[in-house]
Amino acid sequence: MRPTFQTPRDYQIAELTRGIQLPLPPLHPRHIKVIAEFLAEAWNGLLINQEQVLFAEDEPGINALMEARLDDIRVEKPEWSMLVSGVSRGKESISFDGKSLEKRPDLSVHLTNRPFRFPLVVECKLIDKRTRKNVDKYCDNGIARFIDGEYAWYGHEAFMLAYVRDNSAIEHVLTPYLSKNQHNIPDSYLTEQLPQTINIPTHKLAQSRHGRRFPNNPGAIAVWHLWLS
Repeated sequence: MRPTFQTPRDYQIAELTRGIQLPLPPLHPRHIKVIAEFLAEAWNGLLINQEQVLFAEDEPGINALMEARLDDIRVEKPEWSMLVSGVSRGKESISFDGKSLEKRPDLSVHLTNRPFRFPLVVECKLIDKRTRKNVDKYCDNGIARFIDGEYAWYGHEAFMLAYVRDNSAIEHVLTPYLSKNQHNIPDSYLTEQLPQTINIPTHKLAQSRHGRRFPNNPGAIAVWHLWLS
């Protein structure tokens, strides 16, 4: 009899994690900052000759451009290639319990000091009030995927990348939205720390922390937010 897959696939998780101690060790903040700087550099490079496309394309189109540019940077910049072995767009991944084998994070950053099958996940969203791409979708279809164990369930951090078309900023849009939801019972996003901002050369980078609501989870996840415009 063929198995039915409406229950967890424990054997898939066992094979995926064979020989690996989870959760993976946290990334050093310096490495997080370097990754953010190169994500911003890829965006800035695309603005030079793809600006009209960036502000007209949908998310998959922009993600494809980012994947290509990040791959170019890996060849051009030794400090990027020492940290990152490659970037994949829409790479299939497994949920925390193996029920889904076809989760597709927008971008997967494969780090040189981690197994290829455990990438740093970058989930990307448009922010554009004109087309109703609002912060609620950013949270419901982005942050929530980390909270629920769809993505990055094996580690302590993940990235959210926003392609901003309406001059929104983290401190004026995301922080108030998460703060408001903290007063709900329950808080949909299990926010333990509102976004704390640090500066990188051309953009602001912020970190929020969120609890997770799947069994045997490794505790709160740090979500790093980079909003590009």
